[in-house]
Amino acid sequence: QVQLVESGGGLVQTGGSLRLSCAASGRTLSNSNMIWYRRAPGKEREFVATITPSGMTYYAHSVKGRFTISRDNATRTVYLQMNSLKPEDTAIYYCNHDQYWGRGTQVTVSS
Repeated sequence: QVQLVESGGGLVQTGGSLRLSCAASGRTLSNSNMIWYRRAPGKEREFVATITPSGMTYYAHSVKGRFTISRDNATRTVYLQMNSLKPEDTAIYYCNHDQYWGRGTQVTVSS
């Protein structure tokens, strides 16, 4: 079993920044990526960013250059630094590891 707990969401103005955290506990899998997804109101869940066990990163086109994913293996925490936020970034952000999901954290960007 793996538990994932997201935190760091909130309300921010356009152009602002937030840093999301995803703390993993339990039997995490060393060969699986950590992934951030998001679901905006009325839309399907979409991929945001991922980091591989070796530290390689990949981003959705819509966030590339604004968001940065990183991981702290010692604390088993994954971060998503979000800069230059836009109203269209408003969504619930979820952390995923293999078959496990967190409950999400709400990010709201006001215009």
